[in-house]
Amino acid sequence: MESDTKRIEGKLDRIVDLLESNAGARELVARSQEKFWALEGLRERIEDNAGNVMIVGAVGLPTGETYDWQQAESVTTALQLEWSDLSDVLGALGHPIRLLILQNIVSGTRSTPQLAAIPELGTTGQLHHHLRLLIAAGWLTSTGRGHYAIPAPRVVPLLAILLAANR
Repeated sequence: MESDTKRIEGKLDRIVDLLESNAGARELVARSQEKFWALEGLRERIEDNAGNVMIVGAVGLPTGETYDWQQAESVTTALQLEWSDLSDVLGALGHPIRLLILQNIVSGTRSTPQLAAIPELGTTGQLHHHLRLLIAAGWLTSTGRGHYAIPAPRVVPLLAILLAANR
C-alpha cells in the first residue's frame, strides 16, 4: 500500500511538472506574440501600402532626464528624401571622438572643462573642433557658455542609430 502511494505521488508529480511546463510554453508563446506589439500598433495605422518606419523610445538617462519620443514616416516619403543631403548629419557621428563626446554629454558631463579633462578627447582645440561639428550637424546645442546638451528631439534617434549600428 505504501509503495502504491509513492507510485501515485510520483505520477502526480510528473503530471504537475508537465502542466507547469505547458504553462511555461504557453507563456513563451504569449510573450513571442507580444514581441512586436509596437509594430502591430504601427501596422494598424499605416495608410500607405509601402509601409511606415517609426522611431519610438521612452528614455531615462543617468542624469535623471526623461524623453518620450516617436517619429513615423511613410516609406515612400523616406525614399524620396535627398539622402545625400543627410551626409553631414550622419557623418558627424562617424568619428570615435565625437561619439565619445556625445556619450559623455548624454551621461551628464556637459561643460567644456569637464570634457577637456577626459584624456581621450585630445586637446582643447581638438575638442572645440568636434563640438562645432556636432553643433552644426544638430547633434548638440549650446545651453550656455561652455555647456552643451543633446537636443531633446535627437536623444531617441541617436540611441536608435547606435542600436542599429550595433546589430
